[in-house]
Amino acid sequence: MASLSPGSLQTTRGLFFGGSALAEKVVIIGSGPAGWSAAIYAARASLSPLVFEGTFKPEMIPLGQLAFTTEVENYPGFPFGNIRGFVESAVSKDRHWNLPPIPEHSKDSKNRNSLDEIAPHYAVQGVELMELMKQQALNFDTRVVEDDIVDIDLSSKPYKVIPAKGEPIEAHTIIVATGARANYLGLESEEEYKNKGVSACAVCDGALPTFHAKPLAVVGAGDSAVEEATYLANLKSAVKVYMIVRRDEMRASKIMQERALNHPKIEVIWNSVVDEVLGDGNLVTGLRLKSTQDDSTRELAVGGMFVAIGHTPNTSFLGDKLEMNEKGYIQWAKPFRTNTSVDGVFAAGDVADDYYRQAITSAGTGCMAALDVERWLAENGIE
Repeated sequence: MASLSPGSLQTTRGLFFGGSALAEKVVIIGSGPAGWSAAIYAARASLSPLVFEGTFKPEMIPLGQLAFTTEVENYPGFPFGNIRGFVESAVSKDRHWNLPPIPEHSKDSKNRNSLDEIAPHYAVQGVELMELMKQQALNFDTRVVEDDIVDIDLSSKPYKVIPAKGEPIEAHTIIVATGARANYLGLESEEEYKNKGVSACAVCDGALPTFHAKPLAVVGAGDSAVEEATYLANLKSAVKVYMIVRRDEMRASKIMQERALNHPKIEVIWNSVVDEVLGDGNLVTGLRLKSTQDDSTRELAVGGMFVAIGHTPNTSFLGDKLEMNEKGYIQWAKPFRTNTSVDGVFAAGDVADDYYRQAITSAGTGCMAALDVERWLAENGIE
């Protein structure tokens, strides 16, 4: 089933909004790895899920944060291969326009066998992986709406989700899978070189050919920044990793600071901020750093910049309706369960995970949320 506009949903599958005789069994808010995994599992359980995938915004787009990444080398089941051929055969042709360009390095045939000489080989790209997940959900008759949810009403059951367009929709259960967005520095040059040497996830992107055997920079001074720098410094291709720290001390815990300061391939540049990302139009070639003490500048030759200054969960539309931690992430009410503080509302993916933040863990919790919904509906006699 194709994606639906908010207006066309009113006549779909006999379901109606506002004062309807039938409430949705489950509404899924979000369309990253967690949202699509939840949709796949819910659809296979005959729950007829309704997914609000969101709309295009600078900080958040349909298909989740993974759509901002290039190759995903660490997602299980997708080794280097003729990925594009598989993707084009699996994804509906009306969405081929959204597929990203084939990575340049895949056109080098030196590591291919003779049978595949003309086929580009590379690891699956973020958009491709998300389009495959979306297609799998659609294959099981998941309904998808291209709209944002701006509010939810949990004051009575069935609950109501309020889209930006159209009327409120009643739902017995809700899965929140809106993710979290990486915080960036806000530089125009940083935006220009995103996916061209600027990243917010070393674990996701650090091993890509773009960064092989090049000095790299990590911006940040907390535990996450040290983890990113250490990960990069421990790669086989590591040359040098610079940590750009605004002050003359780190915010990281003592043990993490010692890990960075004692690593032979990590060098900390104190009292400095990134003033501009430098490049040749295709890839990052360096950074212009500004001193926080005297405003003097210097150029640092690097082949990539990893920003590690935190993430912001996409929960503003929830207000204070669900219990959250001090960072604004939704808290699970039960260990190893996706239940939130409100009965019948579940959370999956990075919106409830301020620690791992990986595509595979998000997909796993999406599966968990769908199974939790299925059990909740059965326990409450909703068929």
